[in-house]
Amino acid sequence: MDTDSFDINPLFARPCEATPVPRTKLAAEPMLPETAYQIVHDEAMLDGNARLNLATFVTTWMDDHANRLYAEAFDKNIIDKDEYPQTAAIETYCLRMLAELWHAPHPAQTLGCSTTGSSEACMLGGLALKRRWQEARKKKGTSIDKPNLVMSAAVQVCWEKFCNYFDVEPRYVPISAEHKVLDGHGLDDYIDENTIGVVAIMGVTYTGMYEPVAQIAAALDILQDRTGLDVPIHVDGASGAMVAPFLQPELAWDFRIERVQSINTSGHKYGLVYPGVGWVIWRTAAALPQSLVFDVSYLGGDMPTFALNFSRPGAPILLQYYNFLRFGKRGYKAIQTATAEVARYLARGIAAMEPFTLWNAAEDIPVFAWQLTTGADHLWTLYDLSDRLRMQGWQIPAYPLPTDLQDITVQRIVVRSGLSYDLADRLLDDIKKQVVWLSRNASAVEQPSTQRFHH
Repeated sequence: MDTDSFDINPLFARPCEATPVPRTKLAAEPMLPETAYQIVHDEAMLDGNARLNLATFVTTWMDDHANRLYAEAFDKNIIDKDEYPQTAAIETYCLRMLAELWHAPHPAQTLGCSTTGSSEACMLGGLALKRRWQEARKKKGTSIDKPNLVMSAAVQVCWEKFCNYFDVEPRYVPISAEHKVLDGHGLDDYIDENTIGVVAIMGVTYTGMYEPVAQIAAALDILQDRTGLDVPIHVDGASGAMVAPFLQPELAWDFRIERVQSINTSGHKYGLVYPGVGWVIWRTAAALPQSLVFDVSYLGGDMPTFALNFSRPGAPILLQYYNFLRFGKRGYKAIQTATAEVARYLARGIAAMEPFTLWNAAEDIPVFAWQLTTGADHLWTLYDLSDRLRMQGWQIPAYPLPTDLQDITVQRIVVRSGLSYDLADRLLDDIKKQVVWLSRNASAVEQPSTQRFHH
């Protein structure tokens, strides 16, 4: 039989499939789209399963309606506000909703913007603090040479980047077993006339714990009474700003506290949107110096812009608005409550295992950490347990705590919507099995070198 008469093109015997693929330069010839797809698809299979990645805060599941909406809008560039005016309007709707959720004094007049994530939002918040400080100092005729920013030693790495990139001295307040988060204790030692602000974290990356914003503000009030220094607060609510309003509605952490001048969050974390979208909002228009806002003539229209980049996808903003419409306050409360209950269930299960002591128990955001019980003779480490769990598909990081507690290694679980009780039971079973294996085979375990945890 003459096979030439048939349309036969075996997938893995095609040109380029049956030969090595160039990875350091463009190939001389094109390949079939099916072949290119299969190569990329197969390489991506080597990544971990996103749903089992309990290291990340980033949303890994949305419903089919959101997936359809994403596919319909992936070609929209949010910066093209003249071409996509309704997407721009939807961005404003979201900002107003967040301003109301966070108790801004006048939500309809509040300024804010969407970003690629909370890291960019943090940098914009930090820039506003620095510029306000500079402008105030210039009016007084004093030096603007040495700005500093005060924050916890457990701060997210984006704040280290901000200080590095924008020439601000970082002043890290150490944490301790007695003061696990920045809580106002000893704050006076780090603040002077060059302090542009204090960062308070609603959901510390290392452990998920809230920093008590009201307590920090009270310490700054006392400092102002004594010294006259009026130091603003930026709340890094990357995770907690989309959890606290629903799980701890009576907790004052937001614009109810007058000293809070700006708040950021990640829409793609507990805002429940695929990456990447973040938000930053200022208390009033006066809190965002107009000297930072550019009026740009672009593609037929004039628009104000404040961002670190320019072109970026508009689809995640539509997904955020979809979630706000789809869930409302009651829906978000139901989802965050269910997620928190799974996190506490896991925390109780791990606390019941003999080798472990909880660092916290998911009382704030659905995140918790644990350490090996001190005083016991452990022949294996949490790094070993992390490696063993990865063999089962689970990604659960182990890392040292920040300065002054760096001798303590913890493991952390981030529970997101989509981690069911059934999967939680599977995880607890896998942890128990790997603890037994490590206890029996500890002498054969090769100790890995510790690496800095990049959160």
